[in-house]
Amino acid sequence: MRSEFFIFWIPMVVIAFANATFRQLVFIKHTSELRAHQYSTLTLIVLCAIYGWLIFAHLKIQNLSQAFICGGLWVFLTVIFEFTLGLLSRRSMNYLLSDYNLRSGRIWPFFLLWLFILPALNFLVRK
Repeated sequence: MRSEFFIFWIPMVVIAFANATFRQLVFIKHTSELRAHQYSTLTLIVLCAIYGWLIFAHLKIQNLSQAFICGGLWVFLTVIFEFTLGLLSRRSMNYLLSDYNLRSGRIWPFFLLWLFILPALNFLVRK
């Protein structure tokens, strides 16, 4: 496991918080909570795609296997961070799991999938 994979995940937390703030200040005022969540997830996908493109060279990924390890680590860290922060904020497990319910229109799992494949896509495009 390469330390660069972890180090370059950390700014994504800042990006996610900025995106959540934007959701609360803009999206939630003009649409439903569900729609705001969906828009916010899509903007986070775009922001992380841009960030991933900009930092890819610093990750020093040499092959597709390393790219998927990086993506897997990013997903793992994101989920652990999300649940830890949620539980520390006294959110119920049902509340935290509700973002994973695709049938109710929650699309958060698509962000996690994107985060997983992002390094591999960058590797393939730049190869």
